[in-house]
Amino acid sequence: VEVNGTKLSFLLDTGVNNTLLFSLYEQDSLEINNVTPVKIRGLGGEENIDALKSVHNRVKIGDAVDFDHTLHVIFDERINFSPRMGVPVHGVMGYDFFKSFVVKTDYVSEQLTMYNPILYKRKSCRSCISFDIRMIGRKPYIQNKLGIGTVTKDAVLLVDTGASDALWLFDEDAGITEDPKNYFEDFLGLGLSGAVYGKRSKLEKVHLGNHVLSNVNVSYPDSLARESMRTFKERDGTLGSEILKRFTMIMDYGEQKLQLKRNKFFDNPFHYNMAGLVIEHDGMVAASEKQDGNASSLNLSDSNTAGAISFNLQPIFSFFLAPKYVVAEVRKGSPADEQGIKKGDEVISINGKAVYKYELSNISALFSSKSGRRITVVINRNGTIFKKKFVLKEVI
Repeated sequence: VEVNGTKLSFLLDTGVNNTLLFSLYEQDSLEINNVTPVKIRGLGGEENIDALKSVHNRVKIGDAVDFDHTLHVIFDERINFSPRMGVPVHGVMGYDFFKSFVVKTDYVSEQLTMYNPILYKRKSCRSCISFDIRMIGRKPYIQNKLGIGTVTKDAVLLVDTGASDALWLFDEDAGITEDPKNYFEDFLGLGLSGAVYGKRSKLEKVHLGNHVLSNVNVSYPDSLARESMRTFKERDGTLGSEILKRFTMIMDYGEQKLQLKRNKFFDNPFHYNMAGLVIEHDGMVAASEKQDGNASSLNLSDSNTAGAISFNLQPIFSFFLAPKYVVAEVRKGSPADEQGIKKGDEVISINGKAVYKYELSNISALFSSKSGRRITVVINRNGTIFKKKFVLKEVI
């Protein structure tokens, strides 16, 4: 996205109503116009954060240009999603983007297509399911059915492409039991106002039209997070990207329609982080790799063997800057916690592979892959190297 001529990277998030800019302390060239101070309350447990409301900005996405875009600019360096995502994220764009287009998201091809709503003609699709959207507070909600034990319950859910989980629910009575205990406490995510914690469990079924998803991950944010999220009293929770990515999605705010067509991800099982370990990017660190071949040096000083010439062979190394990864969260009682891994530990390698050779998304996928998988993590804690071994284990 170009903002006043500067190219930036945005998270496209139906769960926000304003365009937010942050992580700008390295973007000295960005100009913002006509600012006034405001307060923003975000998801998480901390206080309101200071921001600047800026109007009459030029925002360009592809060939589409908005000459009168409003931005909310946050200069607090603690508001930074890039370390947790492993890619630059300068801001979040939601309602102001979706209101202007019909937006098709293809999670398989990883392509986003924007249609002019005046010219767009909806195609007939027998295999698609369609929902009426309720726009409340400039955010899209749908009504959906959840299977909780032997009961099917109607729920009003925010459609949130920026939420990485499958489903969040506010009412713990909808699925949580103590005997038998069917949940565990966990870090759920990072919001504008700080970390979000709560319970993780499973729902037997989630109905999307005539499609049924089984054994679906569900999270229940704690009371502090619920307080900041439940501005609309009828809201029961959030439908997130772990479900949405199983469909090709067409969002049409103008007609207030959501269309879903199942894709090849639909039957994939729902997994959660079984290591209990969250890794984040923390700057750069010097690294080296041994190259193929050796460097040779001529030695003429060897007089023990007449007429002989010796060569000294030494390995060739290349030196470079690589991403530094550290432990951001450790779930209490998890396999990683039981092995003594601590928040702040620098991760050197995972399963014998240098950690900088992984994308953060690959690490998350590994920790969520399969119960019984053995994981070996080498960490650096204040200059001391430890090797930690654990086995991924399902809790629920």
